[in-house]
Amino acid sequence: MTPDQIKAAELLQEHRESIDRLDSILVYTLGERFKHTQAVGRLKAEHNLPASDPAREATQIARLEELAGKAKLDPEFAKKFLNFVIDEVIRHHKSIKNES
Repeated sequence: MTPDQIKAAELLQEHRESIDRLDSILVYTLGERFKHTQAVGRLKAEHNLPASDPAREATQIARLEELAGKAKLDPEFAKKFLNFVIDEVIRHHKSIKNES
């Protein structure tokens, strides 16, 4: 390997280590988020509230798009990601309601 390739390999390893740490943070953060959304689902089921709250979802999507722009992240990607998470939360809420 040339000195440039060695330096590139070192930098690549550093980036990959950072990515691995961030992936761990994402997984644990999502786990914590879902603990709270499960609690929300149980409250909704106990009080016969709808699993979905379109106004809240729209507010959250707009907020995330704004945060994404500030973080230099594609707002459309952030919107798709949050929609995926919201869909999963609603599925959980419906499941909780059906168990009640």
